[in-house]
Amino acid sequence: MAIEWKEDLAVGVNEIDNQHKELFRKVSELFDACSAGKGKEQIDPIMNYLQDYVVLHFGGEEKLMKQYNYLDYENHKLQHDQFIKDFLGLKEKIEKNGVTGLTIVQLNQVLVDWLIKHIRKTDKAFGAFLKEKGIH
Repeated sequence: MAIEWKEDLAVGVNEIDNQHKELFRKVSELFDACSAGKGKEQIDPIMNYLQDYVVLHFGGEEKLMKQYNYLDYENHKLQHDQFIKDFLGLKEKIEKNGVTGLTIVQLNQVLVDWLIKHIRKTDKAFGAFLKEKGIH
């Protein structure tokens, strides 16, 4: 169930696009591990990495939003906060119960569906704003 970065997801700001590509790479690695029936010894480190990386990535975006007085900051941050909450809930389920068919479906919804929708709408709008400010 690998997911792949596609150029139509580019927001036009190199730093953000490169971080998104890394997120996609690690999410794909997670799904590969789940599909191969890998144990907690492989899945837990990937989940921990994703947790740390998402916080770092969101923090970087939010810093830029504040720096350039992005008007949709509050809404964008709320989306980030909800994603983190959902992700941490799933992480806790996996830590308690391991990977099940249901958690794979939920991971797909939380990680893949949310990321793609968020990038295509919310992050692209932010990317366009940054490009207007001369940030690439």
